[in-house]
Amino acid sequence: MEKHKLICINCPMGCHLEVTKTENGGWLVEGNQCKRGTSYAIRELTEPTRVLTSTVIIKNGFLPRLPVRTETAIPKEKIYKAMDVINKVVVEAPVKVGDVIVENILGTGINVIASRNM
Repeated sequence: MEKHKLICINCPMGCHLEVTKTENGGWLVEGNQCKRGTSYAIRELTEPTRVLTSTVIIKNGFLPRLPVRTETAIPKEKIYKAMDVINKVVVEAPVKVGDVIVENILGTGINVIASRNM
């Protein structure tokens, strides 16, 4: 049986999880103190995602770069390709928090948005 050790990041408790893939293809999660630990562990091992934060060039802003992030988590395997797209983006001030900077990045249905006013 395949075993993995993870630290849950769903809440401040930081439970140390031991996840075992069972013979019938399911998952056995131990060490979690709440239900969220189970779903986190299974999701992390089957479909890991991350919220991507970065910056883009901004013209006529009071700083040279604008902080941006994905609205929600994107598949972990798409992070480097998403960064290739983000690194080519140049925006013009003014920009407000939440403005869409890149729509539907890599066809994920997830937008890259501004993280500050500028």
